Amino acid sequence: MDNSIQEVNAKVRDANSSLKDLTREIGKVIVGQQYLVDRLLIALLADGHILIEGVPGLAKTLSVRTLSQAISAQFQRIQFTPDLLPADVVGTLVYNPKDGHFTTKKGPIFSNIILADEINRAPSKVQSALLEAMQERQVTIGSETFPLPVPFLVLATQNPIEQEGTYPLPEAQVDRFMLKLVISYPSKKEEKEILERMAIGKAIKVNPVLSIDRIMALRQLMHEIYIDEKVKDYILDLVFATRAPQDYKLGDLKPLISYGASPRASIMLTLAGKAHAFLQGRGYVTPDDIKQIGADVLRHRVLVTYEAEAEDITSEDIVKKIFDQVEVP
Repeated sequence: MDNSIQEVNAKVRDANSSLKDLTREIGKVIVGQQYLVDRLLIALLADGHILIEGVPGLAKTLSVRTLSQAISAQFQRIQFTPDLLPADVVGTLVYNPKDGHFTTKKGPIFSNIILADEINRAPSKVQSALLEAMQERQVTIGSETFPLPVPFLVLATQNPIEQEGTYPLPEAQVDRFMLKLVISYPSKKEEKEILERMAIGKAIKVNPVLSIDRIMALRQLMHEIYIDEKVKDYILDLVFATRAPQDYKLGDLKPLISYGASPRASIMLTLAGKAHAFLQGRGYVTPDDIKQIGADVLRHRVLVTYEAEAEDITSEDIVKKIFDQVEVP
């Protein structure tokens, strides 16, 4: 390992204590759900958005709110409903009859952390209003464009059970989420601790342990994390295997994949891999980092055919097979 990598490694090890403090503070409220908490920190470091799928009552909303409290960030929860309008999210121009001028009224999206609760309940025109905000980190109201605060994260939830009255997310929007998480039930031991902690009628105070400036410094350091050419090639092999599986001895997947992952997947895999290495206290990315985070980056970017649906094969199954087959450096 050359000196520059060792230097970054030492810096990351020192900086990692800040993330451990943040994890501990979140752990005061959230029992278990280590997978969810780790992914929230990865999104925070890598400046990415998250789509969280899980049944009601799994602390999705509570986790996001607790994270915002622990980093002194502005937090807004937007409840997506069928009657929501784009102006309710991004803001609008308000006419003042006294002076005949329009003034800009900014919407709740002008916050650091946005919880888009049950995002698939709003019609596509509202979901589309998020596209510019999620990609360009700006919002256009009338003829004026306003930058969004930094950091800016959209953490969206959707319920996999109740699909009546929901609208499928446009593929362009789904692709803008760095990670899609599938949250499961806690263990019996964890649920007993939840019961003991939450059924006493006392609010648990969360203290800010990380400033916005510190987060920006950690992000800068994350970009310095070393990623070898072989690991970059591994990332490209995984993404290209979703587009041309026959080139990777996965010809049986070809009729099951309608569309493979976009180039954004390669970028997100690289950034998420670096953030995962950071969480482990390392200044370099290993293939294992990519394997650990890979399913979360790819599961929503691989579209299956009708044939796959008929055989009850999901994008999750396809991604798993690709990771099993593609050679690890």
